[in-house]
Parts: sequence; structure tokens; C-alpha cells
Amino acid sequence: MTSPTDQPRDNQIGELCLLVSGRVQGVFYRATVRRWARELKLNGYAKNLPDGRVEIVAQGSKGHLATILRQCYNQVRAARVEHIDVTWRDKPSELYKDFIIL
Repeated sequence: MTSPTDQPRDNQIGELCLLVSGRVQGVFYRATVRRWARELKLNGYAKNLPDGRVEIVAQGSKGHLATILRQCYNQVRAARVEHIDVTWRDKPSELYKDFIIL
């Protein structure tokens, strides 16, 4: 697992892909992530997976992506994040125009 403090903090555009494990479904985790993403002007999505994880793809400045990664670890009250698989991409795989819940 990558530490959020090791991530780039600049204005270059990038993509962050997260697979979040733990108690993250049915606790407004995706809605909270969407609110943060919109506040940070990030695009992408959050979606529940059948295995109980939440998948998050966020695009925007790498500094803002590092911020949302830190928030995803422990800032949703009812959630209990146990693990986050983190993948950073320098170029977005597909461009999104907003941050939505799927």
C-alpha cells in the first residue's frame, strides 16, 4: 500500500485509482467522496463492487488527488477503511466531465 504522504504534490494532471476495502458500503462513503472530489474540482466516479469494496477513479491535479487520497483513509465517520490499493497514472485512461456515483 502506498502512503499518502509519498505522493506527488504539483499541478500536473493525473489519475488516481483506488480500491477501498473495509466497511465502506452502506455508510455514505461514495457520497462523501463525491462531495470531496467536487470541492477539489476532480472528475471521475465512485462505485460499489460486488465483493464489498468501493472503486474510485479520480482525475485532476496531482496535489488535489493526494488530498482526496488522505481523506479516503479515515475521514468518513461511519466507514472503517481497512486497506486501499492505490494506482497512480500520469495520464487519465478516459476523461470524465464530472465526479459521479455509479
